[in-house]
Amino acid sequence: MNITELLAGLQAQHDKTTARVGELRDQIEHLAAVLTETEARLVDLATTRKVIAELAPAQDGTEPPETYSVYQAIVNAFNKRPDREFRARELHEHLGMLTGEASVNVTRARLGRLTRQGFLTQPGRGRYQKRT
Repeated sequence: MNITELLAGLQAQHDKTTARVGELRDQIEHLAAVLTETEARLVDLATTRKVIAELAPAQDGTEPPETYSVYQAIVNAFNKRPDREFRARELHEHLGMLTGEASVNVTRARLGRLTRQGFLTQPGRGRYQKRT
């Protein structure tokens, strides 16, 4: 095998690998978009469940949905430590909740909702504190 054939073979491998990188990046972009949509859907579903639970109280004496208890746990954490600033992940750790990215993103949405409702303030990017 001479150098020309070797270089041609390397170029062919380079071209093939470059094409594969492009395919993988396209897949990553697609999956990231699908993940964002799915996480938004989770937030919408949690909000819907919360609103319905508030509008239609349980008639058979059952406990409220899990979302209500999560909101209550978040509010309680801020009530117990009104001077403390929390990040979503720190709040998860403080409450003993799962710290997976999807779960933390749902909590970020909840914290944003509580901020818009006037219960919390956002003293810095990604940090939340009880409004005093």
